[in-house]
Amino acid sequence: MSTLIHLLWLPLVAAVLPYLVPAGARLDPVGFGRVASGFILAMALVQVAAFDYAEPERMQQSMNVAWIPAIGVRFHLGVDGISLPLIVLTTLLTFLCFLYLGRRETPDAKLLTALLFVLEVGMIGTFLALDLVLFFVFFEIVLIPMYAVIAIWGGEKRRHAAYKFILYTLLGSAVLLAGLMLLGVSAGTFDMVALSERQGFDIARGVQIAAFAFIGLGLAVKAPMWPLHTWLPDAHTEAPTVGSVLLAGVLLKMGTYGLVRIAVPALPEGAEFWAPWLGCLAVVGIVYGSLACLAQTDLKRLIAYSSIGHMGFVLLGIATLTATGINAALFGNIAHGLITGLLFFLAGSIKERYGTGDLAGIGGGMLAKAPHLAGVLAFAAVASLGLPGLAGFWGEMLALVGAYQPGAGLPRETFVTYMAVAAVGAVLTAAYFLRLLGKITHGRSGTGAAVADVHPVEWASWVPLIILVVLVGLWPKVLLALTDGPVRALIGAGS
Repeated sequence: MSTLIHLLWLPLVAAVLPYLVPAGARLDPVGFGRVASGFILAMALVQVAAFDYAEPERMQQSMNVAWIPAIGVRFHLGVDGISLPLIVLTTLLTFLCFLYLGRRETPDAKLLTALLFVLEVGMIGTFLALDLVLFFVFFEIVLIPMYAVIAIWGGEKRRHAAYKFILYTLLGSAVLLAGLMLLGVSAGTFDMVALSERQGFDIARGVQIAAFAFIGLGLAVKAPMWPLHTWLPDAHTEAPTVGSVLLAGVLLKMGTYGLVRIAVPALPEGAEFWAPWLGCLAVVGIVYGSLACLAQTDLKRLIAYSSIGHMGFVLLGIATLTATGINAALFGNIAHGLITGLLFFLAGSIKERYGTGDLAGIGGGMLAKAPHLAGVLAFAAVASLGLPGLAGFWGEMLALVGAYQPGAGLPRETFVTYMAVAAVGAVLTAAYFLRLLGKITHGRSGTGAAVADVHPVEWASWVPLIILVVLVGLWPKVLLALTDGPVRALIGAGS
């Protein structure tokens, strides 16, 4: 049996186990969560060690058994160079969230622990699934636990944000399901490997265009793509810190992963038809997100809008339909998960110290009050704005290179224009992060009480992300070598 199944049943057991402990027994749910999530992370690292890097395009550790034989649905799992980094990112961020929760007592900790593990099941399963129906099931598993995390542990307007999140994502899911069913029925199979190998063979052009539109719209809600993004700022602003970290670090990647894994290889004519429109919406999102950030007065809301801009670069890379662009998108997914996960950890800690996320309320002079906290914030900000040598640089730069020379059949002049507009968005990204640092880390210190600097538990939660942001930025070839072979196989570009 494939060892990948352990990555699914272990978090599922971990979600249930605290409720099976006898009532008289004393169990720290968060402490249990740290141990269990650490073990799941170790299992993911076992997959890293066992992976055959000579053939990253081949599905490895496959499991393929009948699940719903009446309609040809199979429980089909596998990992390749595209999904492996996302699985490691998911298990790492989940583990770091449990570390971060250990700083203080958490209300309803047993329920929160269970919900985070159910979330982990859905996130990992989405990246392992190789059947369209199975992919959809795992894609949907994350909705209810994330809704509950926002609605129960969120801020003052948590109910409104949770309702908005669930309504948008459920509507997107309905459209996604229609597209997946249209694709599967038209092709005569739900097997994602077979669909990518066929490259749209025997699927009529009109069906491809319609199916790509449905699948693309459904996934774009989760990405999020402008103008389907409006649920995101509210969800991030009201979510607790661990909810924001997993939402930005992993859940947003599920949408763009689905485009790369399913829509682009299985529906190439549909992808070519819609690519210019996808590129247009991507660059609008880049500029819109940056301009919105310049107008924000709340720290978490600013980071949320920055995600819209950064994911715009990911969508632009996909829209180029080239190996360079799609590699850029996959690289950008990982970089954004690391950097924005760190930013939301920082935003949560800053809000706890100052009692507010309002930039004016935080005031200036953080460097004097809490120099280490300010230093980590400055590092995360310059990483997010794309400083060369850090992880944020490569995904955005390669997306621009891909737009300069888009895939055959796409209008080059249009994509060069997109490249220029996206470059302006990158400049605006630098502007709003420098504005942020100028407002709260520099300037005259306020007259408020002293602010605690970074706690040891916070260091433990943040240092792995800091190290990875530097390593991925300095040695991008490691990640690109992992994704390049699978990407070329998916788009039929050969070797």
